[in-house]
Amino acid sequence: MIENKKRIHMLDEIRGFAIICMIVHHAFLDVGDVLGLSWGYEVFDALCIVQPIFWAAFIIISGVCSRLSRNSIKRGIIVFVFGLVITVATAVIMPLFGFEGAEIYFGILHCLGICMIITGLLMPVFKRIDYRLGAVISMLLFLFFYGIEGGRLCFGLISLPDSFYRYNFLAPLGFHNSGFYSADYFPILPWIFMFFFGYFVGKLAADEKLPVAMYQKHSRFLSFVGRNSLWVYIAHQPILYAFMFIIAIFILK
Repeated sequence: MIENKKRIHMLDEIRGFAIICMIVHHAFLDVGDVLGLSWGYEVFDALCIVQPIFWAAFIIISGVCSRLSRNSIKRGIIVFVFGLVITVATAVIMPLFGFEGAEIYFGILHCLGICMIITGLLMPVFKRIDYRLGAVISMLLFLFFYGIEGGRLCFGLISLPDSFYRYNFLAPLGFHNSGFYSADYFPILPWIFMFFFGYFVGKLAADEKLPVAMYQKHSRFLSFVGRNSLWVYIAHQPILYAFMFIIAIFILK
């Protein structure tokens, strides 16, 4: 955060709530994967309907914070490196011990890291754009590209060629074949435009023009989780796995 700026506690709290919702969602997937209980998959699939709301909130707030960051590029590199560490842990180390199906090749940290780096590079241009116009254009582009993973654009009105989805090396952009799997998957398209939206509306935060209530702390717990969201995200899956294995060994044996 830029020095001498008032901390926007509600952003921490919303981000904390969003990441807790993500953890709960992942927990039900682990119930199916680790404990072998089919109802875990059923609850996980049911929650997929509302989960994008929390993804969007988390990414928008990250975009806002990018506007407040002293060095968005450096921050993005750090976050992306953590994403690579998770890839190595889930796709290389865990399979060696028999834990498969949790591989993360391009998850939320990879996506956020790239978004921060690109935003930092484009910041001189973005600062010349009226934040209201930038926010509207960003949201329209997000909606335009939202169906890209399924081969559709503009609310399904435009179909993309099948040749775009033949290989997986473009999976970070949203193009992959049916054989691609990532337990946590956030392609750059369309989510970078949601990040840009957060960056542009972040001007209100940078100018300290948000409602007074947003600068007040309402929940110490959510605020703490939000401020430490990177570490919470990194730690949550190992903790969930350990918890599930304890249940499997001592309760469901």
